Amino acid sequence: MLEKIETIKARIIELESMLADPALVSDFSKSQGLLKEHALIKPLAELSDEFTTIIEHIGQLKSIIKNDTDKDLVELANLELPELESKKLQLENDLRIALIPKDPNDFKNVIMEIRAGTGGEEASLFASDLYRMYSRYAQKRGWPLDVLSTSDSETGGVKEIVFQIKGNGAFSILKHESGGHRVQRVPVTESSGRIHTSAATVAVLPEAEEVDVEIKSEDLEIDVFHASGHGGQSVQKVATAVRITHIPTGILAICQDERSQHKNKEKAMAVLRSRVYTKELERQQKEISENRRSQVGSGDRSERVRTYNYPQQRVTDHRTSITQYNLEEVLDGELDTFINGLIDREQQVKLEESGV
Repeated sequence: MLEKIETIKARIIELESMLADPALVSDFSKSQGLLKEHALIKPLAELSDEFTTIIEHIGQLKSIIKNDTDKDLVELANLELPELESKKLQLENDLRIALIPKDPNDFKNVIMEIRAGTGGEEASLFASDLYRMYSRYAQKRGWPLDVLSTSDSETGGVKEIVFQIKGNGAFSILKHESGGHRVQRVPVTESSGRIHTSAATVAVLPEAEEVDVEIKSEDLEIDVFHASGHGGQSVQKVATAVRITHIPTGILAICQDERSQHKNKEKAMAVLRSRVYTKELERQQKEISENRRSQVGSGDRSERVRTYNYPQQRVTDHRTSITQYNLEEVLDGELDTFINGLIDREQQVKLEESGV
């Protein structure tokens, strides 16, 4: 660990020297990359300095206890040593966690996509419940949320909803929500009172900036059309809805929620960038062996993530085996127990893999 600390200290000095170079002003992409790396490792460098200082202080106290003839000084050293040893252990643990290789996307905003799965109209109602759950969670954390695209169902649910959440570290906190969520409850339309199981899928994408992914204008096909409401009826006389297709990958994004064509295009591009960026990340991850993957679960949308059981008021996370019997509170955005459990497990897996 001490060797890694020295490497970090050397890197922070190197970064600060590079950032002080006036020639860097003309290279926006490079300067942004260096600033992000500096912001990422500076707290670690400060933690390393504190750890080094503690070790030096402990060494001085041990020397006093062993060699000094002043009884009062020795007594003070004996009193202070246990406290410093305890602080050293805490800093050691903090450093181990801080030295875990970081996901470069952890500090990004997120774009979340929720889609109704099996279960017909009941699935679309559940998808709407999930959207409300995440919107309430974002609200509790003070994170702004912006709906980018919606496709409503006939019964007031959503077939699909895409939205952006802005918050420091939002991706690191929400990324493990990706996967299949299922609900077990009696649908309103069920006269016999039988419990049905329905599902919805959640995808959590890191919001991609222009410096993260290069999308050439000639690779885009942009269509403008009239926005439509339930049943496909036109809801605006002026064509403002925008569909953008990324020709090389076939990925597309649609936005029709705004009355301005320009705003719809802007939002659709934000979604498209994140989808293209995520597709490239997935391609890279396939080249990494399974035993080196540190995210809890694969994040695959087909993976079963969590079950929400109404009759028992139970919510179970299938990756951590955490179960709570406060379903209404969870659906009202009380997700911290599940999210913290997943973050703890991710850190443990990364610790084992990194050998820190």
